[in-house]
Parts: sequence; structure tokens; C-alpha cells
Amino acid sequence: MNNERQAHAHSVRNGWRAGRAFVILRRMRIRILPSLLAADFGNLEAAARRAEKAGADALHIDVMDGHFVPNISFGPGIVQMARRCVTIPLSVHLMLSRPDKYISRFIEAGADALLIHIESECDVPSALREIRKLGAEPGITLNPATPAESVFGVLDDVDEVLCMTVNPGYGGQSFMPSVLPKIRDIRDRAGERVSILVDGGINESTARECAGSGADSMIAGTSLFGLGDMAEGISSMRAAALKSMRL
Repeated sequence: MNNERQAHAHSVRNGWRAGRAFVILRRMRIRILPSLLAADFGNLEAAARRAEKAGADALHIDVMDGHFVPNISFGPGIVQMARRCVTIPLSVHLMLSRPDKYISRFIEAGADALLIHIESECDVPSALREIRKLGAEPGITLNPATPAESVFGVLDDVDEVLCMTVNPGYGGQSFMPSVLPKIRDIRDRAGERVSILVDGGINESTARECAGSGADSMIAGTSLFGLGDMAEGISSMRAAALKSMRL
């Protein structure tokens, strides 16, 4: 890792999360992460800047390989573009069969948090340790049909757990309320030491439900990028989730 990347990783750890302060303050804060997958693909730089200007806590970037999920989306170049044009953290979700082969490329491109799937065809604990070693925050993701217990063994290796609330691969799907008990189970097991993100069909109403179950970070695509005033949308979603946040 070059000196510039090391300095950036240090800045993020001390600015975005302030060491482990985010975990301590989780009950008092909701993060909103617009998903670039829902943006106009012909104007991704403008979309990234729009999300930052609207008050997003981070920008979420979905990477799909056409094998682990039936779609293909972004590569390291898009992460590099986003890193160049915004200062907010980049949350990169690797929907790849072998994410371990691409960890260094995405971190070098500018990923601040790198999320891989528990269902991946690799040594998941080893991959998570490699993410941390290279200066990014490791996260584990599980699909709607995957039980909460599948990630219990790696909770000590991650800073984030992403619960998919739709089947991964395409944006614009309907929220699956059957995932809510799983969010509660993970929060009960992990306590306050990890951030729990949700992704899929997230809007003001479903963000409220997820926060009530223990999630603190909302990834939203269509419901934010489809608005004329994204800033108002982020503010309203954050306020709704805060009111329902599980204590």
C-alpha cells in the first residue's frame, strides 16, 4: 500500500469512525448511504457528487460479477472515479464468487469499507483479515435466505454486517420483512460492537422498521436517487429511523 493510501485509510478511521467511537455512539446516529447502482450510469460522477452534497454519510457501490449474482455492474475504475470526486467514505459491496482475488484492487482504488458475502467461495475469515490488514474496514454480508447464525463465527473479524433485504443482483426490488428477525438476532449477538447495514427496498418506511430491529445504517438507491431533493430525502429517512431506533 502506498503512502497516500495509508494516509487516506488513517484519515477515514479517525474521521468517519474515530477509532471505535462510532460503535459507542451507534444509538445516537443513523447512517444513510445512497447506492450508486440506482444512479444514471451516464452521469456517475455527478451522481456521486450529488449524494455527498445532499448529506450522505457514505457512498455505496455494488460490484457484481455475473456469477455470484445474475448481473454485472461496476469495477475498480468506478471506485477510483468516486474516490477522486468525493470525500465521503466509500462502502464497496463485493457480490463476487471469489472476492479474495480482488481485495487489494478495490482497496487501492479507494474503498474505505469492503463487504464480502458469507456465501462466497473462498476462505471468508482469511479474506476479512486481509481487508483489515490492507487498511479498509471489513464487513460481512448475508443473503435473505441465509440464517443469522452463519455470520456469528466472524463477528469478531468485522466492523459491519450487511443484511440484504432483497435477493442481490438488481435494484428496485421490494423489501422483504422476513429479514427483520435476523437483524434482531445479529444485534443481540453482536451487541454494539458492529454496525448493521440493510440494503434492498429501503425507503423512509422500511428504514423505520429496520432501525426498530437494530440496524443503524440504511443503504438506499431508487428511493433517494429518484427524488428531486435528495437532501430532504436523506434528512427524512434519518429522522424516521432515529425515532424508531432500537434501544
